[in-house]
Amino acid sequence: MLLVAGCVTPPKSSSGSTSGGNSVVTETSTEETAATPAYVTAATPFVTTSAALQGTGSGYSNPYATPTPIAADLSCQIYQNTQYFSYNSTAVAFDLKTPPMYITYSVVPFNITVTKVVQVNQGGSSGDQWVTLQYSDYAPYSWFQISVLDKSTGNLDYQAGFGKAPGISNLSVYQNATLGPILNSGDLLVQMTGNNITATTGIWVKPVGNFDDPQNQTFTQCQYWNGQRQNYIPVATTTATPTWTPVNVQTPND
Repeated sequence: MLLVAGCVTPPKSSSGSTSGGNSVVTETSTEETAATPAYVTAATPFVTTSAALQGTGSGYSNPYATPTPIAADLSCQIYQNTQYFSYNSTAVAFDLKTPPMYITYSVVPFNITVTKVVQVNQGGSSGDQWVTLQYSDYAPYSWFQISVLDKSTGNLDYQAGFGKAPGISNLSVYQNATLGPILNSGDLLVQMTGNNITATTGIWVKPVGNFDDPQNQTFTQCQYWNGQRQNYIPVATTTATPTWTPVNVQTPND
């Protein structure tokens, strides 16, 4: 077994403004921690084009419920990493002999307080008036993407994540989700990419069939996924509505 630490690039600061009174300010840095995976190997992230990032995995469904869990179907977490992303990538590889693989993620996106001046029709003789509004929102430049690729060819098997990444249309608004099942076997590359966001990623597989001596392995978390995940659509574990109480909110300058 190889011990590996996730690759981390220091965060970058950025700022911008839009017409009509919109303005945003990003933070300069946030905390980051990277766990040491015990069952995966480090890998070099693939450099992909925006066209390649449009791909998604094929659908899968199982209409039958499993009344009694089967020991061999137990999945355990083999990797967990918490990292701040600033247009950088981290990748790990795992030889998946017995599918499926599941991937969990939770993100802390950068939030902004937006100030906008709008014209409102008050009715009557008062006519239109200009009103200043303030509201909180996810920063449009805060996103996170998980891609599963064939390590040798770079072919994209599956992709999902959070936010509005440039050129990518299949990310969601869910801050917490479970992705999968990923059914392709072989040497898989799990690549994590993002910007202005802190993400925690977990990879889950069956010990039985993927390890020669599963009973002698030590896993921190194990559970059955069959009754919860029956297709490739991300399932949110929390509401998609922004909380508006993040620790990293900043208010634009006047």
